[in-house]
Amino acid sequence: MSSLRRRSTNAQFSKGVAGSITVLSMLLFAGCTVGPNYRRPAAEVPATYKEVGEWKPAQPNDQSFSGNWWEIFQDPQLNALEVQVNVSNQNLKAAEAQYTQARAQLRYSRADLFPTVTADPSATRNRISNHRPASVTTNGVTYNDFQIPFELSYQIDVWGRVRRTVEAYRDQAQASAADLAAVNLSMHAQLALDYFQARTLDAEEQLLNSTVAQYEEAMQLIENRYAGGLASDLEVEQARTQLETTRAQAVDVGVARAQYEHAVAVLVGKPPASFTLPPLPLTMPPPPIPVGLPSELLERRPDIAAAERQMAAANAQIGVAKAAYYPNISLGATGGFESSAITTLLSGPSILWSAGPSALFTVFDVGRRRAASDQAIAAYDQAVANYRQTVLTGFQQVEDNVAALRILEHEAQVQNTAVTAAEKYLTLANIRYTGGVTSYLEVTTAQGAALSDEVTAVNILGRRMVDAVTLIQALGGGWNSSEIPQRPECCGNLTSASR
Repeated sequence: MSSLRRRSTNAQFSKGVAGSITVLSMLLFAGCTVGPNYRRPAAEVPATYKEVGEWKPAQPNDQSFSGNWWEIFQDPQLNALEVQVNVSNQNLKAAEAQYTQARAQLRYSRADLFPTVTADPSATRNRISNHRPASVTTNGVTYNDFQIPFELSYQIDVWGRVRRTVEAYRDQAQASAADLAAVNLSMHAQLALDYFQARTLDAEEQLLNSTVAQYEEAMQLIENRYAGGLASDLEVEQARTQLETTRAQAVDVGVARAQYEHAVAVLVGKPPASFTLPPLPLTMPPPPIPVGLPSELLERRPDIAAAERQMAAANAQIGVAKAAYYPNISLGATGGFESSAITTLLSGPSILWSAGPSALFTVFDVGRRRAASDQAIAAYDQAVANYRQTVLTGFQQVEDNVAALRILEHEAQVQNTAVTAAEKYLTLANIRYTGGVTSYLEVTTAQGAALSDEVTAVNILGRRMVDAVTLIQALGGGWNSSEIPQRPECCGNLTSASR
Protein backbone atom coordinates (compact mmCIF):
# COMPACT_ATOMS: atom_id res chain seq x y z
CA MET A 1 0.00 0.00 0.00
CA SER A 2 2.82 2.38 0.87
CA SER A 3 4.51 1.68 -2.47
CA LEU A 4 1.32 2.57 -4.34
CA ARG A 5 1.03 5.82 -2.38
CA ARG A 6 4.69 6.61 -3.13
CA ARG A 7 4.22 6.06 -6.86
CA SER A 8 1.13 8.25 -6.81
CA THR A 9 2.94 11.04 -5.01
CA ASN A 10 5.91 10.82 -7.36
CA ALA A 11 3.56 10.94 -10.34
CA GLN A 12 1.94 14.09 -8.98
CA PHE A 13 5.32 15.70 -8.41
CA SER A 14 6.48 14.79 -11.92
CA LYS A 15 3.24 16.05 -13.40
CA GLY A 16 3.58 19.38 -11.60
CA VAL A 17 7.18 19.85 -12.70
CA ALA A 18 6.32 18.83 -16.27
CA GLY A 19 3.52 21.38 -16.32
CA SER A 20 5.87 24.11 -15.11
CA ILE A 21 8.42 23.18 -17.77
CA THR A 22 5.69 23.32 -20.42
CA VAL A 23 4.71 26.82 -19.29
CA LEU A 24 8.36 27.83 -19.30
CA SER A 25 8.89 26.51 -22.83
CA MET A 26 5.82 28.30 -24.15
CA LEU A 27 6.97 31.59 -22.67
CA LEU A 28 10.49 31.24 -24.03
CA PHE A 29 9.34 30.40 -27.54
CA ALA A 30 6.83 33.22 -27.47
CA GLY A 31 9.42 35.70 -26.15
CA CYS A 32 11.30 38.33 -28.14
CA THR A 33 14.30 40.59 -27.67
CA VAL A 34 13.26 44.22 -27.45
CA GLY A 35 15.50 47.12 -28.37
CA PRO A 36 17.44 47.93 -31.57
CA ASN A 37 19.78 45.38 -33.12
CA TYR A 38 23.30 46.73 -33.43
CA ARG A 39 24.71 48.02 -36.68
CA ARG A 40 28.01 49.86 -36.70
CA PRO A 41 27.40 53.52 -37.62
CA ALA A 42 29.33 54.88 -40.57
CA ALA A 43 32.40 57.05 -40.12
CA GLU A 44 33.87 59.31 -42.79
CA VAL A 45 36.92 57.62 -44.29
CA PRO A 46 39.13 59.33 -46.93
CA ALA A 47 40.28 57.37 -49.96
CA THR A 48 43.99 58.13 -49.41
CA TYR A 49 46.25 59.88 -46.93
CA LYS A 50 46.81 63.50 -47.91
CA GLU A 51 50.31 63.87 -46.46
CA VAL A 52 51.83 60.93 -48.31
CA GLY A 53 52.33 63.28 -51.28
CA GLU A 54 55.62 62.64 -53.03
CA TRP A 55 56.88 60.54 -50.14
CA LYS A 56 57.20 56.87 -51.07
CA PRO A 57 56.50 54.66 -48.06
CA ALA A 58 57.18 50.95 -48.12
CA GLN A 59 54.56 48.79 -49.74
CA PRO A 60 53.12 45.90 -47.70
CA ASN A 61 54.78 43.42 -50.06
CA ASP A 62 58.15 45.16 -49.72
CA GLN A 63 58.38 45.55 -45.96
CA SER A 64 55.77 45.10 -43.30
CA PHE A 65 55.56 44.65 -39.56
CA SER A 66 53.80 42.01 -37.51
CA GLY A 67 52.85 41.98 -33.84
CA ASN A 68 56.55 42.31 -32.93
CA TRP A 69 56.72 45.53 -34.94
CA TRP A 70 59.92 46.75 -33.25
CA GLU A 71 61.89 44.10 -35.13
CA ILE A 72 61.56 46.28 -38.24
CA PHE A 73 64.35 48.47 -36.78
CA GLN A 74 66.76 45.48 -36.69
CA ASP A 75 68.16 46.47 -33.29
CA PRO A 76 69.00 43.44 -31.07
CA GLN A 77 69.24 45.58 -27.93
CA LEU A 78 65.77 47.04 -28.54
CA ASN A 79 64.36 43.56 -29.26
CA ALA A 80 65.69 42.23 -25.95
CA LEU A 81 64.15 45.13 -24.01
CA GLU A 82 60.77 44.86 -25.75
CA VAL A 83 60.45 41.20 -24.75
CA GLN A 84 60.82 42.20 -21.09
CA VAL A 85 57.83 44.54 -21.35
CA ASN A 86 55.51 41.56 -21.90
CA VAL A 87 56.78 39.89 -18.74
CA SER A 88 57.39 42.68 -16.25
CA ASN A 89 55.53 45.88 -17.16
CA GLN A 90 53.10 46.75 -14.38
CA ASN A 91 50.76 48.88 -16.51
CA LEU A 92 50.32 45.90 -18.81
CA LYS A 93 49.61 43.62 -15.84
CA ALA A 94 46.98 46.09 -14.62
CA ALA A 95 45.30 46.07 -18.04
CA GLU A 96 45.33 42.26 -18.04
CA ALA A 97 43.64 42.25 -14.63
CA GLN A 98 41.03 44.70 -15.90
CA TYR A 99 40.28 42.40 -18.82
CA THR A 100 39.97 39.45 -16.42
CA GLN A 101 37.44 41.47 -14.41
CA ALA A 102 35.41 42.15 -17.55
CA ARG A 103 35.35 38.45 -18.41
CA ALA A 104 34.24 37.57 -14.88
CA GLN A 105 31.46 40.16 -15.06
CA LEU A 106 30.29 38.59 -18.33
CA ARG A 107 30.16 35.12 -16.76
CA TYR A 108 28.27 36.57 -13.80
CA SER A 109 25.62 38.11 -16.06
CA ARG A 110 25.30 34.90 -18.11
CA ALA A 111 24.27 33.03 -14.97
CA ASP A 112 20.93 34.86 -15.13
CA LEU A 113 20.07 32.81 -18.22
CA PHE A 114 19.74 29.71 -16.03
CA PRO A 115 17.66 28.80 -12.98
CA THR A 116 19.00 29.14 -9.47
CA VAL A 117 18.58 26.12 -7.19
CA THR A 118 19.11 26.32 -3.43
CA ALA A 119 18.91 23.76 -0.66
CA ASP A 120 18.28 24.47 3.01
CA PRO A 121 18.27 21.24 5.06
CA SER A 122 17.38 21.53 8.74
CA ALA A 123 16.70 19.35 11.76
CA THR A 124 14.84 20.81 14.76
CA ARG A 125 13.14 19.56 17.90
CA ASN A 126 10.13 21.63 18.98
CA ARG A 127 7.70 21.84 21.86
CA ILE A 128 4.39 23.68 21.58
CA SER A 129 3.32 25.75 24.56
CA ASN A 130 0.48 24.46 26.70
CA HIS A 131 -1.00 27.95 26.69
CA ARG A 132 -0.95 28.38 22.91
CA PRO A 133 -4.49 29.43 21.89
CA ALA A 134 -4.31 28.42 18.24
CA SER A 135 -4.65 24.65 18.67
CA VAL A 136 -5.77 22.96 21.84
CA THR A 137 -5.11 19.45 20.56
CA THR A 138 -1.42 20.02 19.97
CA ASN A 139 -0.62 22.06 23.03
CA GLY A 140 2.18 20.58 25.04
CA VAL A 141 3.32 18.32 22.21
CA THR A 142 7.04 17.84 21.60
CA TYR A 143 8.02 16.78 18.09
CA ASN A 144 10.89 16.53 15.62
CA ASP A 145 10.94 18.25 12.24
CA PHE A 146 13.45 17.08 9.61
CA GLN A 147 13.48 18.96 6.29
CA ILE A 148 15.47 18.77 3.05
CA PRO A 149 13.86 21.48 0.90
CA PHE A 150 15.02 22.50 -2.59
CA GLU A 151 13.97 25.75 -4.15
CA LEU A 152 14.17 26.70 -7.81
CA SER A 153 13.81 30.29 -8.97
CA TYR A 154 14.06 31.49 -12.53
CA GLN A 155 13.20 34.80 -14.15
CA ILE A 156 12.07 33.93 -17.65
CA ASP A 157 13.78 36.13 -20.22
CA VAL A 158 10.64 36.67 -22.29
CA TRP A 159 11.56 40.19 -23.45
CA GLY A 160 15.31 39.66 -23.79
CA ARG A 161 16.42 41.78 -20.82
CA VAL A 162 18.95 39.18 -19.69
CA ARG A 163 20.10 38.48 -23.24
CA ARG A 164 20.64 42.18 -23.87
CA THR A 165 22.52 42.46 -20.57
CA VAL A 166 24.77 39.55 -21.54
CA GLU A 167 25.26 41.14 -24.95
CA ALA A 168 26.30 44.42 -23.31
CA TYR A 169 28.79 42.74 -20.99
CA ARG A 170 30.18 40.66 -23.85
CA ASP A 171 30.74 43.84 -25.87
CA GLN A 172 32.36 45.47 -22.85
CA ALA A 173 34.65 42.47 -22.36
CA GLN A 174 35.66 42.71 -26.01
CA ALA A 175 36.28 46.44 -25.54
CA SER A 176 38.46 45.57 -22.55
CA ALA A 177 40.39 43.12 -24.73
CA ALA A 178 41.00 45.93 -27.23
CA ASP A 179 41.99 48.25 -24.37
CA LEU A 180 44.54 45.64 -23.28
CA ALA A 181 45.94 45.58 -26.81
CA ALA A 182 46.08 49.40 -26.81
CA VAL A 183 47.98 49.46 -23.51
CA ASN A 184 50.29 46.76 -24.82
CA LEU A 185 51.00 48.81 -27.95
CA SER A 186 51.46 51.99 -25.92
CA MET A 187 53.97 50.41 -23.52
CA HIS A 188 56.05 48.91 -26.32
CA ALA A 189 55.95 52.17 -28.30
CA GLN A 190 56.94 54.22 -25.24
CA LEU A 191 59.89 51.94 -24.64
CA ALA A 192 61.04 52.36 -28.25
CA LEU A 193 60.62 56.15 -27.99
CA ASP A 194 62.68 56.37 -24.80
CA TYR A 195 65.26 53.99 -26.22
CA PHE A 196 65.81 55.93 -29.46
CA GLN A 197 65.88 59.24 -27.63
CA ALA A 198 68.58 57.83 -25.37
CA ARG A 199 70.51 56.65 -28.42
CA THR A 200 70.15 60.11 -29.97
CA LEU A 201 71.69 61.62 -26.86
CA ASP A 202 74.45 59.02 -27.06
CA ALA A 203 75.19 60.23 -30.58
CA GLU A 204 75.09 63.85 -29.46
CA GLU A 205 77.39 63.14 -26.54
CA GLN A 206 79.80 61.28 -28.82
CA LEU A 207 79.82 64.26 -31.18
CA LEU A 208 80.45 66.73 -28.35
CA ASN A 209 83.22 64.62 -26.83
CA SER A 210 84.98 64.33 -30.19
CA THR A 211 84.58 68.09 -30.64
CA VAL A 212 86.04 68.69 -27.18
CA ALA A 213 89.08 66.63 -28.22
CA GLN A 214 89.48 68.78 -31.32
CA TYR A 215 89.11 71.98 -29.27
CA GLU A 216 91.72 70.71 -26.83
CA GLU A 217 94.18 70.33 -29.71
CA ALA A 218 93.27 73.81 -30.92
CA MET A 219 93.74 75.15 -27.39
CA GLN A 220 97.20 73.60 -27.19
CA LEU A 221 98.09 75.18 -30.53
CA ILE A 222 96.94 78.63 -29.38
CA GLU A 223 98.88 78.37 -26.13
CA ASN A 224 102.02 77.40 -28.06
CA ARG A 225 101.54 80.35 -30.40
CA TYR A 226 100.95 82.62 -27.43
CA ALA A 227 104.16 81.38 -25.78
CA GLY A 228 106.00 82.16 -29.03
CA GLY A 229 104.48 85.62 -29.24
CA LEU A 230 102.35 84.76 -32.28
CA ALA A 231 98.94 84.92 -30.53
CA SER A 232 97.36 87.27 -28.07
CA ASP A 233 95.86 86.48 -24.68
CA LEU A 234 92.46 87.40 -26.21
CA GLU A 235 92.78 84.50 -28.66
CA VAL A 236 93.74 82.17 -25.81
CA GLU A 237 90.63 83.10 -23.87
CA GLN A 238 88.47 82.76 -26.95
CA ALA A 239 89.74 79.20 -27.44
CA ARG A 240 89.28 78.40 -23.74
CA THR A 241 85.72 79.76 -23.78
CA GLN A 242 84.85 77.62 -26.81
CA LEU A 243 86.38 74.53 -25.18
CA GLU A 244 84.72 74.87 -21.78
CA THR A 245 81.35 75.73 -23.28
CA THR A 246 81.42 72.55 -25.35
CA ARG A 247 82.50 70.52 -22.31
CA ALA A 248 79.51 71.87 -20.39
CA GLN A 249 77.21 70.89 -23.24
CA ALA A 250 78.61 67.34 -23.21
CA VAL A 251 78.04 67.08 -19.46
CA ASP A 252 74.52 68.49 -19.74
CA VAL A 253 73.52 65.72 -22.16
CA GLY A 254 73.92 63.27 -19.30
CA VAL A 255 70.93 64.71 -17.44
CA ALA A 256 68.36 63.84 -20.10
CA ARG A 257 70.14 60.61 -20.96
CA ALA A 258 69.90 59.39 -17.36
CA GLN A 259 66.18 60.18 -17.29
CA TYR A 260 65.52 58.15 -20.44
CA GLU A 261 67.54 55.25 -19.00
CA HIS A 262 65.41 55.36 -15.84
CA ALA A 263 62.22 55.45 -17.93
CA VAL A 264 63.32 52.36 -19.85
CA ALA A 265 64.04 50.60 -16.54
CA VAL A 266 60.51 51.24 -15.26
CA LEU A 267 58.95 50.09 -18.54
CA VAL A 268 60.74 46.73 -18.31
CA GLY A 269 59.67 46.41 -14.66
CA LYS A 270 63.02 47.05 -12.97
CA PRO A 271 64.15 49.63 -10.38
CA PRO A 272 66.38 52.23 -12.07
CA ALA A 273 69.14 51.45 -9.58
CA SER A 274 69.49 47.91 -10.92
CA PHE A 275 69.33 48.73 -14.63
CA THR A 276 71.90 50.09 -17.05
CA LEU A 277 71.35 50.95 -20.70
CA PRO A 278 74.68 50.63 -22.52
CA PRO A 279 75.54 53.63 -24.73
CA LEU A 280 74.85 53.04 -28.40
CA PRO A 281 75.02 56.15 -30.61
CA LEU A 282 72.29 56.38 -33.22
CA THR A 283 73.63 56.22 -36.77
CA MET A 284 71.06 54.60 -39.08
CA PRO A 285 67.92 56.32 -40.44
CA PRO A 286 64.49 54.72 -39.86
CA PRO A 287 63.29 51.94 -42.16
CA PRO A 288 60.43 52.55 -44.62
CA ILE A 289 57.02 52.18 -42.96
CA PRO A 290 54.08 50.64 -44.90
CA VAL A 291 51.14 52.99 -44.40
CA GLY A 292 48.32 51.23 -46.24
CA LEU A 293 44.88 52.72 -46.90
CA PRO A 294 42.82 54.83 -44.48
CA SER A 295 39.98 52.30 -44.58
CA GLU A 296 42.31 49.69 -43.06
CA LEU A 297 42.88 51.87 -40.00
CA LEU A 298 39.42 51.06 -38.62
CA GLU A 299 40.50 47.44 -38.20
CA ARG A 300 44.14 48.04 -37.24
CA ARG A 301 43.89 50.38 -34.25
CA PRO A 302 42.87 48.82 -30.92
CA ASP A 303 41.54 52.11 -29.54
CA ILE A 304 39.12 52.38 -32.48
CA ALA A 305 38.06 48.77 -31.93
CA ALA A 306 37.50 49.47 -28.22
CA ALA A 307 35.37 52.53 -29.01
CA GLU A 308 33.33 50.47 -31.49
CA ARG A 309 32.71 47.72 -28.92
CA GLN A 310 31.69 50.30 -26.31
CA MET A 311 29.21 51.63 -28.87
CA ALA A 312 27.77 48.13 -29.31
CA ALA A 313 27.48 47.73 -25.53
CA ALA A 314 25.62 51.04 -25.28
CA ASN A 315 23.23 49.87 -27.99
CA ALA A 316 22.48 46.69 -26.01
CA GLN A 317 21.74 48.77 -22.91
CA ILE A 318 18.90 50.43 -24.82
CA GLY A 319 17.27 47.00 -25.06
CA VAL A 320 17.73 46.49 -21.31
CA ALA A 321 15.99 49.80 -20.66
CA LYS A 322 13.16 48.97 -23.10
CA ALA A 323 12.56 45.61 -21.40
CA ALA A 324 11.65 47.43 -18.19
CA TYR A 325 8.35 48.44 -19.83
CA TYR A 326 7.23 44.79 -19.83
CA PRO A 327 6.32 42.55 -16.89
CA ASN A 328 8.91 40.35 -15.20
CA ILE A 329 7.74 36.75 -15.46
CA SER A 330 9.28 34.29 -13.02
CA LEU A 331 8.99 30.59 -12.39
CA GLY A 332 9.25 29.32 -8.82
CA ALA A 333 9.31 25.75 -7.64
CA THR A 334 9.81 24.22 -4.21
CA GLY A 335 10.29 20.55 -3.50
CA GLY A 336 11.92 18.26 -1.01
CA PHE A 337 11.24 16.05 1.96
CA GLU A 338 9.84 16.68 5.42
CA SER A 339 9.19 14.21 8.22
CA SER A 340 9.05 13.99 12.01
CA ALA A 341 11.27 10.88 11.92
CA ILE A 342 14.56 10.68 10.11
CA THR A 343 13.88 7.06 9.16
CA THR A 344 10.95 8.12 6.96
CA LEU A 345 12.47 11.38 5.68
CA LEU A 346 13.35 10.06 2.21
CA SER A 347 10.16 8.05 1.71
CA GLY A 348 7.48 8.86 -0.84
CA PRO A 349 4.87 10.27 1.59
CA SER A 350 7.48 12.77 2.88
CA ILE A 351 7.70 14.50 -0.50
CA LEU A 352 6.45 18.08 -0.70
CA TRP A 353 6.37 20.38 -3.69
CA SER A 354 4.81 23.44 -5.22
CA ALA A 355 5.46 25.13 -8.56
CA GLY A 356 4.05 27.92 -10.65
CA PRO A 357 4.77 31.10 -12.57
CA SER A 358 4.33 34.66 -11.37
CA ALA A 359 4.41 38.08 -13.01
CA LEU A 360 5.43 41.49 -11.68
CA PHE A 361 3.94 44.55 -13.35
CA THR A 362 5.12 48.11 -12.81
CA VAL A 363 1.94 50.15 -12.78
CA PHE A 364 3.31 53.60 -11.92
CA ASP A 365 6.92 54.78 -11.50
CA VAL A 366 6.74 58.56 -12.05
CA GLY A 367 8.61 58.34 -15.39
CA ARG A 368 11.55 56.31 -14.07
CA ARG A 369 11.54 53.83 -16.96
CA ARG A 370 11.26 56.61 -19.51
CA ALA A 371 14.19 58.41 -17.93
CA ALA A 372 16.27 55.19 -17.98
CA SER A 373 15.41 54.69 -21.65
CA ASP A 374 16.33 58.28 -22.52
CA GLN A 375 19.60 57.91 -20.61
CA ALA A 376 20.47 54.70 -22.50
CA ILE A 377 19.75 56.34 -25.87
CA ALA A 378 21.86 59.38 -24.94
CA ALA A 379 24.69 57.10 -23.79
CA TYR A 380 24.60 55.38 -27.16
CA ASP A 381 24.71 58.72 -28.97
CA GLN A 382 27.70 59.66 -26.83
CA ALA A 383 29.43 56.37 -27.70
CA VAL A 384 28.82 57.01 -31.40
CA ALA A 385 30.35 60.48 -31.14
CA ASN A 386 33.33 59.08 -29.19
CA TYR A 387 33.83 56.41 -31.83
CA ARG A 388 33.80 58.87 -34.72
CA GLN A 389 36.14 61.21 -32.83
CA THR A 390 38.52 58.32 -32.17
CA VAL A 391 38.52 57.52 -35.88
CA LEU A 392 39.24 61.15 -36.77
CA THR A 393 42.04 61.30 -34.20
CA GLY A 394 43.53 58.15 -35.68
CA PHE A 395 43.58 59.68 -39.16
CA GLN A 396 45.12 62.86 -37.75
CA GLN A 397 47.93 60.96 -36.00
CA VAL A 398 48.78 59.03 -39.15
CA GLU A 399 48.77 62.19 -41.26
CA ASP A 400 50.89 64.04 -38.66
CA ASN A 401 53.59 61.39 -38.57
CA VAL A 402 53.61 60.75 -42.32
CA ALA A 403 54.08 64.49 -42.85
CA ALA A 404 56.82 64.60 -40.20
CA LEU A 405 58.73 61.71 -41.76
CA ARG A 406 58.40 63.13 -45.25
CA ILE A 407 59.49 66.63 -44.25
CA LEU A 408 62.27 65.47 -41.92
CA GLU A 409 63.68 63.23 -44.65
CA HIS A 410 64.01 66.28 -46.87
CA GLU A 411 65.33 68.38 -43.98
CA ALA A 412 68.00 65.75 -43.25
CA GLN A 413 69.25 66.04 -46.84
CA VAL A 414 69.43 69.83 -46.60
CA GLN A 415 71.07 69.65 -43.19
CA ASN A 416 73.74 67.25 -44.43
CA THR A 417 74.58 69.85 -47.09
CA ALA A 418 74.83 72.47 -44.34
CA VAL A 419 77.15 70.21 -42.31
CA THR A 420 79.41 69.73 -45.33
CA ALA A 421 79.53 73.48 -45.93
CA ALA A 422 80.26 74.20 -42.25
CA GLU A 423 83.13 71.71 -42.22
CA LYS A 424 84.63 73.35 -45.30
CA TYR A 425 84.15 76.77 -43.69
CA LEU A 426 86.02 75.57 -40.58
CA THR A 427 88.87 74.14 -42.64
CA LEU A 428 89.30 77.40 -44.54
CA ALA A 429 89.14 79.43 -41.33
CA ASN A 430 91.91 77.34 -39.77
CA ILE A 431 94.05 77.75 -42.89
CA ARG A 432 93.52 81.52 -42.89
CA TYR A 433 94.34 81.76 -39.18
CA THR A 434 97.52 79.68 -39.31
CA GLY A 435 98.58 81.73 -42.34
CA GLY A 436 98.11 84.92 -40.37
CA VAL A 437 95.39 86.25 -42.66
CA THR A 438 92.63 86.51 -40.03
CA SER A 439 92.09 86.48 -36.24
CA TYR A 440 91.08 83.50 -34.14
CA LEU A 441 87.56 84.93 -33.83
CA GLU A 442 86.83 83.69 -37.34
CA VAL A 443 87.94 80.20 -36.29
CA THR A 444 85.70 80.14 -33.22
CA THR A 445 82.80 81.37 -35.32
CA ALA A 446 83.37 78.56 -37.80
CA GLN A 447 83.73 76.03 -34.97
CA GLY A 448 80.43 77.11 -33.46
CA ALA A 449 78.64 76.92 -36.80
CA ALA A 450 80.03 73.47 -37.57
CA LEU A 451 79.14 72.08 -34.15
CA SER A 452 75.64 73.57 -34.29
CA ASP A 453 74.97 72.06 -37.72
CA GLU A 454 76.26 68.64 -36.65
CA VAL A 455 74.14 68.62 -33.47
CA THR A 456 71.10 69.64 -35.53
CA ALA A 457 71.77 66.75 -37.94
CA VAL A 458 71.92 64.30 -35.02
CA ASN A 459 68.67 65.65 -33.58
CA ILE A 460 66.93 65.40 -36.94
CA LEU A 461 67.94 61.75 -37.14
CA GLY A 462 66.56 61.19 -33.65
CA ARG A 463 63.29 62.92 -34.55
CA ARG A 464 62.96 60.70 -37.60
CA MET A 465 63.30 57.60 -35.44
CA VAL A 466 60.75 58.92 -32.96
CA ASP A 467 58.27 59.75 -35.71
CA ALA A 468 58.76 56.30 -37.23
CA VAL A 469 57.79 54.72 -33.91
CA THR A 470 54.78 56.99 -33.44
CA LEU A 471 53.66 56.29 -37.02
CA ILE A 472 53.75 52.56 -36.34
CA GLN A 473 51.78 53.17 -33.16
CA ALA A 474 49.27 55.34 -35.07
CA LEU A 475 48.85 52.49 -37.57
CA GLY A 476 48.08 49.98 -34.81
CA GLY A 477 51.43 48.22 -34.59
CA GLY A 478 50.42 45.25 -36.72
CA TRP A 479 47.32 44.54 -34.60
CA ASN A 480 43.99 43.59 -36.16
CA SER A 481 40.45 43.64 -34.77
CA SER A 482 40.10 39.94 -35.66
CA GLU A 483 42.28 39.26 -32.59
CA ILE A 484 39.42 40.31 -30.30
CA PRO A 485 37.94 37.09 -28.83
CA GLN A 486 34.39 36.41 -29.97
CA ARG A 487 33.62 34.62 -26.69
CA PRO A 488 35.61 36.48 -24.03
CA GLU A 489 34.13 34.40 -21.19
CA CYS A 490 36.05 31.34 -22.37
CA CYS A 491 39.31 32.95 -23.42
CA GLY A 492 42.54 33.06 -21.49
CA ASN A 493 45.27 35.65 -21.22
CA LEU A 494 45.42 37.97 -24.24
CA THR A 495 48.97 39.22 -23.84
CA SER A 496 50.45 36.94 -26.45
CA ALA A 497 47.58 37.63 -28.84
CA SER A 498 47.95 41.37 -28.40
CA ARG A 499 51.65 41.49 -29.19
